[in-house]
This record gives sequence, structure tokens and C-alpha cells, in this order.
Amino acid sequence: MISYTYSSLSRLCIASGRRTLITAAAKEIQDTNNSSLRLPESFPPEHDESCLNRIFTIPSDITALLKDNLPIEFRKQESIFRELGILVRKPAVELISYLEQTDFTKPINKYILYGKYGTGKTATLIHLMHYGLAKHFILLHLPWVCTWFRFAREIVESPLVPGKLDIPPEAASWLKYFKQLNQVVLSQLDLKLSNDYNWSQKESIKSGDTLINLIEFGIQRHKFACGVIDALVCELKAASTAGKCKTLVIMDGFNAFTSNVTLIRDDTRTFVPPERISITSSFFNSVKYDWCNAAAILTVDTRANKDRRESHYPKYLLGKKGFEHLDPFLPIPVENYSKEEFKTILNYYKDRKWLREVSPQGQEELELLSNKNPHDLWQFCKPL
Repeated sequence: MISYTYSSLSRLCIASGRRTLITAAAKEIQDTNNSSLRLPESFPPEHDESCLNRIFTIPSDITALLKDNLPIEFRKQESIFRELGILVRKPAVELISYLEQTDFTKPINKYILYGKYGTGKTATLIHLMHYGLAKHFILLHLPWVCTWFRFAREIVESPLVPGKLDIPPEAASWLKYFKQLNQVVLSQLDLKLSNDYNWSQKESIKSGDTLINLIEFGIQRHKFACGVIDALVCELKAASTAGKCKTLVIMDGFNAFTSNVTLIRDDTRTFVPPERISITSSFFNSVKYDWCNAAAILTVDTRANKDRRESHYPKYLLGKKGFEHLDPFLPIPVENYSKEEFKTILNYYKDRKWLREVSPQGQEELELLSNKNPHDLWQFCKPL
């Protein structure tokens, strides 16, 4: 049996008390750091300037909807961090403010995010998609447009539009994604078709049928998937204009539609321009100025064009045809991190154990090497 004197017990109690106080103090410091780093409010419609430079976590159910259509680096981040954290930045807060003040009875407003490669345009779109889902918009989301024109698995003559080419597998996959992304809103609204659609002598869909059945038809009948996308855009425009729903059009790398050439070849093995692909006219139709109860948020990027890569400004990347089609629109720049944003991201990486034991000098070196570019900073932090 171990015996203690009064003095030894006193010393043990004092030491134990100190350890408790130190542990409590350390926990308090950690909680304070987390509260200054993280945003407890994950409801984007309430994000304003007071939320800037803080991280909010996209709920897992929404992440699951987006995951397969996120860029590979975002999927890696979500897998490593076990969450998808988004930094609240000025472009997103500015756009949310505009959308909250929009008069949706007027023709659609169009916004174009632009900036150098890696500045965070796609991250801003993800933030706005979360906003759209929270506000019960129907999301017409087209992730990284140029992949449709670079990696098409099958190219066939369109059975519906003479002279056009279809990419059926990609179109059917996108319809499946659209249905999954909007399944909650579509089930609540129960939208009906306003037109008849004849796909062949034996196959047709009549007005009054549900929009979900139209989408299902395109998923099951790949041959007509591109035609179903065109019908879907027309029906969404009609339903939005009639006040039955609200639509948020979000496209990443829209200037791929306005490039001079794609990597898709026709029967003569000649590279064809985007306008030869049937879906181009469908998505061009979605950003026309002839409907309401909707908004369009697009990005332009130098990597989306096979040509025109010398400047990152919208007028140059869109070209004459694209610029005139979208005009008028509001350009919104997305720039490299500010000093405060850079510090927040480094603290977030430390919180997620992505960075460990980086000295102040090391942080300065990361700042200089990356020039506070979000993509470059992520790459430089990988081996640390």
C-alpha cells in the first residue's frame, strides 16, 4: 500500500490542478482558433461580408450529389480531409447579394467569373451551387464544358437534327446527374411537359407527361439523349417563365462552346467546331435573354479554349460570337488569395493535419512560391 504525507498530497493536488488548468486553457485556445477559422453557419443565403475569410463545410448529403462531377483535386481534398471545406470569398458573397436582390420577373441576369488559372473560380461555383440547392432552385449545372469535346466515347450523326453530331453516352450521363442533383426539387414541383416530342415513328412523349419521365427516357434511350437535353432546356425555360420554378444555370468553362475547333472528328476525320455538336445550341439556348425566373453564372478559362489563350479576360476568351450572345452580363473577377485568406487556408490545412510544423519562414516561402494562388498553394503543400 502506498502512503502519502499531507505535503506530498498537496503537491500532487496542485500539480494535478495545474495540468487541468493547462489542458482547459489549451482546449479554450483551440476552440477559439476553430471559431475564428470555421463558420458555424452552413446556410449560404445568410453568407455576407461578416463571413469572409472563414471556412464553411458543405453538408455530406450535398457533397455526395456533387462528388462525381467535381474536379479531381476537390475529390482528393474531400477524401483526405473527410469533408469539403469552402473558403467564403468576396466573389461568392457578392453574387449571393445580387441573387438575393434580383427581381426574377425580369429577363435573366448573367454573371461571368473570370481570372487566371487556379484562382478559385470552380470553388466559387460550388459555393453558389450550394446556395441554389438551399434556395430550391433547379440547377442546370454543366461541369467543365470542354470535357464533352475532348473525351467523347461515341460520336454519331444526330437522328433529330440533320448535319449535327451527337455524343449520346455523355448526354445520357449528364441527364442522370441532372436528375440526381435535382431529385428533391423535381419531386416537390411535379412539373408537366408543355409540348409533344416525337422521337421516332414509334416513340413519343406527349404534353402533360412529367418532366421526370422525359429525363428517364433520355437516360434509357441513349440515341435520343441529346434531343432530350434540348427538350429539357426548353421545358425548364417555359416552366420558369410561367412561375412554376426557378432555375440557376451554372457552367464551368463556358468559352469552350465559343472556341473555333474541338477534338471531335466527323466522318472525314476533320476536327469540327462546337456548333456542329447538337448540345451546343441547347446550352446556348439556356443563356438567352428570352426567359425569366432564372439566373446564369458562368466561368471563362484559358484552359477551356483550344485557341485564344493569351488573356484571361471574358471579351477575349468568348470571342465575338460568344460575347454578343451573352451581352449584357456582369463580369466578376476571381483573384489570388488576399493576406487574410492565405492565413486562413494555411490554418485550415493545419487543422486538417495537411500541414505540420511549418515555421513562419516556411509560410513566407510558401507565400512567395505560390504567389497566393489557391491551386499552386495546394500543390506546394502536398509534399510537406
